[in-house]
Amino acid sequence: MSHLKPIAIYLPQYHTIPENDEWWQKGFTEWTNVKKSKSYFAGHYQPHVPVNKDYYDLSDNSVLEKQAELAKSYGIEGFCFYHYWFSGHLLLEKPLHNMLAAGKPDMPFCLCWANENWTRTWDGQDKQVLIEQHYSIEDDKKHIDYLMPFFKDERYIKIDNKPVFLMYRTELHPDIKAATKLWRDEAKKAGFDDLYLIRVENHLKNIDPAEHGFDAAMEFAPDSGFKGKKVQKNNYPKYLLHKLMHKTGIKKSVHHENGIYSYASMVNSLINKAERPYKYFRCAFPSWDNSARRKIHATIYLGSEPKLFEKWIRHLAKHTREKFPEQEQLLFINAWNEWGEGCHLEPDEEWGTQYLEALKKGIEE
Repeated sequence: MSHLKPIAIYLPQYHTIPENDEWWQKGFTEWTNVKKSKSYFAGHYQPHVPVNKDYYDLSDNSVLEKQAELAKSYGIEGFCFYHYWFSGHLLLEKPLHNMLAAGKPDMPFCLCWANENWTRTWDGQDKQVLIEQHYSIEDDKKHIDYLMPFFKDERYIKIDNKPVFLMYRTELHPDIKAATKLWRDEAKKAGFDDLYLIRVENHLKNIDPAEHGFDAAMEFAPDSGFKGKKVQKNNYPKYLLHKLMHKTGIKKSVHHENGIYSYASMVNSLINKAERPYKYFRCAFPSWDNSARRKIHATIYLGSEPKLFEKWIRHLAKHTREKFPEQEQLLFINAWNEWGEGCHLEPDEEWGTQYLEALKKGIEE
């Protein structure tokens, strides 16, 4: 019997909230950017369109119930929901609150605190902060109190009676070890053996998670240190000519305004990535193209296809089974529904369920 637990990262931004209405436009959701995306060159797959043009609304819990049923049928054993907490101010919390109140779907889940400032990234103004993170021990206590009903839910993912909690950028908290000590103490008071804390290894890499009071790290794919080959550099003279024309303003080049890479070369570089000297959960993504979110400086991977994804998953599944004890065999997939980043296991009109089928084949022993 397999003990591997594939967990898909889940974005909840598919319902309207007052803040997005104010910051972007009335009725803004993730679908707003997805629908506006376009193809920039031959072979560039955009826009990504969900099967049957199902631009769903996550304020309806039945949507999540159907998604969970589909995910489980292809071997996914849990969702890891992004959770947005700004000193007690919550964003995009409605799907989680609905799920907790309804007791449905019957799907294991955990939370990842996306603790970055909220900025105008989607219209190219990354430095304009819309809502800022502030840290304090008092707020850490309020935060863990808020999280406790989720941790106590029987569906919440636990390892040895320790709720699994992820944090996107531990390095941003100025007193993270004090925070983790407080969180662990409160979890024990609530009857848990401890917390199982995982830091997402994205911006600050190669840091032993124990230095921040965490038990393990999670690879965030795509890893900016292993991007693979730039596509146009394969034709170097043409690449240089386009670069010169772009810089002088004669003709702007999409290849120089964005990073366009080979998915196959990236997969190979990550498969051959050196081991970390600490507990490090692996992660894969089916495809990636965040040009729907970014006007410039997008990252686009060309040549992704289900067979390559299956190869990658098969390697990571084998690695996870060999590396971790049965109760810790977590394998993360980025993501279930990051449509604005062209990164989704959810079926689209181009590939249907083929990436889900590739996942199921890849995790088979």
